[in-house]
Amino acid sequence: MIRKHFAGFAASALALAVSAQAFAGTVTTDGTDIMIKTKSGLEVTTTDKQYSFKLGGRIQADFDQFDGFYTTNNDSGNEAYFRRAQMEFGGNYKDWRYQINYDFGDNRSNENRFDEATITYTGFAPINIKIGRFDPDYSLEKATSSKWVTTKERSAILDLASWTTLSENGMGVQVNGTYGGMFYGSASIQQQDSSASLEDEDGKDVNSYFMRGVFAPIVSETEVLHFGLDYATRSYGNERDGTKFGGAISSNLGVRGINENNGLNSAALVLAPNDASATAGNTTTGFESDDVVGMEFAYMTGPFSVQSEYLKRDLSGYGSNGDREATGYNMLLAYTLTGESRIYKLDGAKFDAIKPFDKVNGAWELFYRYDNLNVEDDQTMATVGGVAIDESSAKVHTLGVNWYANEAVKISASYLMSKSDEDTVKLQNGRFAAGDDDDSGKAISLRAQYVF
Repeated sequence: MIRKHFAGFAASALALAVSAQAFAGTVTTDGTDIMIKTKSGLEVTTTDKQYSFKLGGRIQADFDQFDGFYTTNNDSGNEAYFRRAQMEFGGNYKDWRYQINYDFGDNRSNENRFDEATITYTGFAPINIKIGRFDPDYSLEKATSSKWVTTKERSAILDLASWTTLSENGMGVQVNGTYGGMFYGSASIQQQDSSASLEDEDGKDVNSYFMRGVFAPIVSETEVLHFGLDYATRSYGNERDGTKFGGAISSNLGVRGINENNGLNSAALVLAPNDASATAGNTTTGFESDDVVGMEFAYMTGPFSVQSEYLKRDLSGYGSNGDREATGYNMLLAYTLTGESRIYKLDGAKFDAIKPFDKVNGAWELFYRYDNLNVEDDQTMATVGGVAIDESSAKVHTLGVNWYANEAVKISASYLMSKSDEDTVKLQNGRFAAGDDDDSGKAISLRAQYVF
């Protein structure tokens, strides 16, 4: 019997040896041993952490059904689209890190684009120096990855100063770091040239400056207390044709689908149109400086979390033009029915994934968010139905559920209810139109996400 088992073992060993000889060669390294992980993408790291690379990405397939104010005819519309289809490649060579994220799913233009392309030096730990193309470090919601932000879309208040959360087409330098296990800070300068082409007649781009500071006196796996301050500023010259920056402010009110595929069946809310007198060659109007201040708060205990942000933007009028002020605040409540806590990372001062306890049924999260937006102008911004408008506002209620099926798959569903001023303005197919036929809208938003 023993010889029979031994013969079987010998045969198996011989088969394995033949297979290895046929299908694989010898794996060697020129130094430290390596580790290969495939649980989330493909990651190869030396055991001493001196060298690594990781290939991953995200796919976010969205569907939005909307009506009322969100549509051109105040009836109903829908849109199915890839919110993101992104490949991510990064790693390190000793004290140097690199990251390249390329988005194939951005439908805002006919061109694919780099979401990030950066080189970071970490040799001054805990201080990091980053250079390249990256999103500004502004707002807790923006700092949190789109993969793990609670709501399907980030708060509408960020639309009040969209340049503070977009990398646009420019390059920049950022210094960031942590201290004492409870402080995080960052400062950056970024050269931004938006789609509106703010480059002046001499070819000079707009330089934007950002600062963010966070104090987190409690950071643990099940409890977090977070306070943050944000500041951003930039100034404007004349555009190439002599036009000053017009200061338009618009918002999708949480429904991205109205902007996809040219938004032919949809209408965005215009909280403030371009200054009507900031026309070509008229350099005595428009706006010359732009300052944005923000505050952050978050508290998490076990499966429950609450977070809130406040934003205030001041546009300084040029010449005889008046000033414009935009303010917004939100409140987000979330509760994980299955008991998991949200992961928090002080490096970056942001929330991260929820990892399900139950590997079969996953984790379930309920959430509610309230957004409030308001814009005031020293002068008349627009005239609708014979009524002069110098102030506009909007509110959005979002109720939803997230199912974290596992660490790679997340399914989200949201129901949104929005309300705007009765006398307001829509942007329909690139043209302004009166919006007083319907001052409210509803939407259902769905997302299927796979992260690798």
